[in-house]
Amino acid sequence: MANRILKTALIGQGFMGRAHSNAYHQVKHFFDLPFEIERTIICGRNQATLDQMAATWGWNETATDWRTLIERKDIDIIDIATPNSLHAEIAIAAAEAGKIVFCEKPLALTEAEGERMAAAAKHVPNMVWFNYRRVPAIAYTRRLIEEDRLGRIYHYRATYLQEWGTDPTRPPSWKTQKAVAGSGVLGDLLSHVVDTALYLNGDIKAVSAMQQTFAEGRDIDDAALVLVRFANGSIGSFEATRYATGCKNANRYEIHGAKGMAAFHLENLNHLQFLDATEPRNLHGIRNMLVTGPDHPFSGNFWKPGHVIGYEHTFIAALGEFLRALADGQPFHPNFDDAQRVQRVLAAIEKASQTERWIELL
Repeated sequence: MANRILKTALIGQGFMGRAHSNAYHQVKHFFDLPFEIERTIICGRNQATLDQMAATWGWNETATDWRTLIERKDIDIIDIATPNSLHAEIAIAAAEAGKIVFCEKPLALTEAEGERMAAAAKHVPNMVWFNYRRVPAIAYTRRLIEEDRLGRIYHYRATYLQEWGTDPTRPPSWKTQKAVAGSGVLGDLLSHVVDTALYLNGDIKAVSAMQQTFAEGRDIDDAALVLVRFANGSIGSFEATRYATGCKNANRYEIHGAKGMAAFHLENLNHLQFLDATEPRNLHGIRNMLVTGPDHPFSGNFWKPGHVIGYEHTFIAALGEFLRALADGQPFHPNFDDAQRVQRVLAAIEKASQTERWIELL
């Protein structure tokens, strides 16, 4: 029997548009799926660069009005890789048209907007591109926690540090405009931190926070510091900034438990630090484990043990696992509901910063 063809429309031609395009191109190379992904049409606002991108990444057609894609009966997947202010309108229209809907993070500009999006997508397959869940070391951390290798969790510390806010040569970006982005590091970086924390350490009970804007005249947050109480009794801290001189993409966490610890740094993508505290104390030492197999997440999909993967493989794995779940009729995570959990935490962080008090979530 021939594989079903899924005709895909990608809305967005920037950095994430490239990452998604590569995933569509590569997914069948690494995942055995009963689907063929057709790169049917890519939509953007700059026709000249859009034509170039379509040629580079193998898109059959181009468009400059996303509404025409929603109206097409032959389109199966609508993938939203636009500035944040467009997420809700496109996603809701696509869901109401019965399309499969993918959306970049953060899900929405606000918690209320995210609620409308999640409600609209209840009856269609959907995914949010929190791609770091598919980093093998992060997925393996979750397995260690599920196997009780860390025991009762005491501390969860996470940071996402970048330095591009200090670069005077960087051209203006929609990411520094509140009307388009909704927030600064809160939605851009801290959304990843929160999603990973929810994935690994469970529900967040309460937050206290402060935000800081360093650029004069800017109406978004350049940095955020958050204290966290988790439902499992552990405590934590989150930090995100675009003003961490010397940090290119420092997304990392440390988890300390009664039986062990685990730590990860995105700039050392293929490794996980682990300590087994159940061993005799004179043997305690942090292992720097290469998480590329055998018996590590996605080691059966990509290369042989010891052969490292890259950033792009996290998008390929996210798409591959979504399509496998779709074929099997199984739920997929992270979906719009999961992303809305992140939105609720982000809204609480913003409120905590504004009111200078703890905000309860549970």
